[in-house]
Amino acid sequence: MKCPYCQIDNDKVIDSRSSEDGLSIRRRRSCVNCDKRFTTYERVGELEIQVVKKDNSRELFRPEKIRKGIERACWKRPIATSAVEKAIVEIVQGVYILAGSEVDSQQIGEMVMEKLIEIDDVAYIRFASVYREFRDIHDFFEEVRPILDKNQLQMERQKDQV
Repeated sequence: MKCPYCQIDNDKVIDSRSSEDGLSIRRRRSCVNCDKRFTTYERVGELEIQVVKKDNSRELFRPEKIRKGIERACWKRPIATSAVEKAIVEIVQGVYILAGSEVDSQQIGEMVMEKLIEIDDVAYIRFASVYREFRDIHDFFEEVRPILDKNQLQMERQKDQV
């Protein structure tokens, strides 16, 4: 590893630890030549996973598309950034576990929806309205009805406990 300060390829590793997402290793290094310290990250090379779209076309799996979709669904919602990041990491990990060389786009969409329903009902509905291509208010209502029923049941249980 070349030192970013003096460009000499002679350093020693001072500390190694797993990163927060568990997908990379963070290493603190010290240059033997100039004695300055710097950090590097080591991660597994990306697998070439193809996503099979609804029309049977294929494209390379890009985790940033999952991030963009989730961030758009959660926009202006009172959701902790850490919860969004955790969901993204879990979905991407799930895709790598699920996939061989290909994964169906619908499987990815369902994984996203499972995570969003745990995080926030409104974010879930926002994503579902695009993902499931709602045509009218009836489609919207059919997706919202189970959430309303679940919330009503929870409220009744809370009243019974009090």
